[in-house]
This record gives sequence, structure tokens and C-alpha cells, in this order.
Amino acid sequence: MKSHRDHAPPKGNSDDPVESAVPSARSAEASELAEVKDRLFRLAADFENFRKRTAQETERRAAAQKELFIHDLLPAIDNLERALASGNTSTSHEQLRQGVQMTFHQLQQLLRRHGIEPEESLGQVFDPRRQEALSTRRDPARPDHTVLEVLQRGYRRGQEVFRPAKVIVNDLSQAASDSAVPVNIAPAPQPNHQPGQKRANDASDH
Repeated sequence: MKSHRDHAPPKGNSDDPVESAVPSARSAEASELAEVKDRLFRLAADFENFRKRTAQETERRAAAQKELFIHDLLPAIDNLERALASGNTSTSHEQLRQGVQMTFHQLQQLLRRHGIEPEESLGQVFDPRRQEALSTRRDPARPDHTVLEVLQRGYRRGQEVFRPAKVIVNDLSQAASDSAVPVNIAPAPQPNHQPGQKRANDASDH
């Protein structure tokens, strides 16, 4: 009589397809994970290189713009230098004034080439978004709340305020005997490139 041991399947020779597929699936997952990690590392390296190239290109453009502005500014400086030198000669006062006037127009053209335009505030209705009121004055011959005097010209870039004008505003409610008095009108919104601009009431104290 044969023992049941003779019919036992040999160890390590399992024909179960599920058991044989597990190591193969794990190996495929590990290989795929390694490939994904490699792609992520490459993507991160490419992005870092792109960021550095973009920063360098931005710096080069800014330097080129500054250099262009300085080249445009030099002729105006030359004219001022010649005007100052002519003051030591027999040049008349009128000729000196004309030289300074020409330099002023040259500087205005330079600003326009760089997109900066002067604001015309005199006689206009006061606009706190574009002007900063340093004080008020009473002038019955002028409309109320109009700009009587420009103490510092304002400039704009397109429709955006580059620098608000500093002005004196007509206030007909003010007593006739009162002279110009400081006001607490909030200053025009300051552009981002000029942080720390003093408020209107701080400037009026000086």
C-alpha cells in the first residue's frame, strides 16, 4: 500500500498563476516609480534653469534701458554745462535764459520718449487722485476747488500717475482775511515705484 506522502506536490514548484504574478507586478511598479521620479527631477532642474535664465534676461533688459536713458540724458547735460560756462563770458542774460530754456525742452522730449508726460494742473478742478493739496487760498475771481498754483509739476505714464502734482487749491468758504493755510486733504495715491511718499499734511509743515 502506497503512503499518501508519495502524492504530495514537490515544494517550490507551485503552478498558481496569482502567486507567480505578484513579484512581476511589484517589479513593474518599482520600475515605473523610478521613471516618474527621474522625470520629476529632470522637470525640476529644467524649471530652475528657466528661472535663472529669465532673471538674467530681466536684469540685462533693465541694464539696457538704464543705459539708453543715460545716453539720451547726456546731450541735455552737455547743454547745461555749456550754458553755465557761458555765464563767465560776455553772454547776455537773455542768451543764457534761452540756453536753459532749450535744455528744459530737451529734457521734456527725453521724458516723452520714455513714456512720461507732464500734467497740466493749473486752473483745473482739484483731483485728489492726481494732485496733492499742500494748502488752500481764497480767490473770488477763480472757481471754487480749482488749482490756483502748482508748486511742483505732476507727471503721468499713459493714464497712470507717475508723480502727483503739489498744488494750492481755491477755497471760497475760507474767510477773506485768511492767508493760505495747510489742508488735511489726503494725497494722491502714490505709484508703486515711490514708496514712503510723505503725506500732504507732513509736507505742508515745511
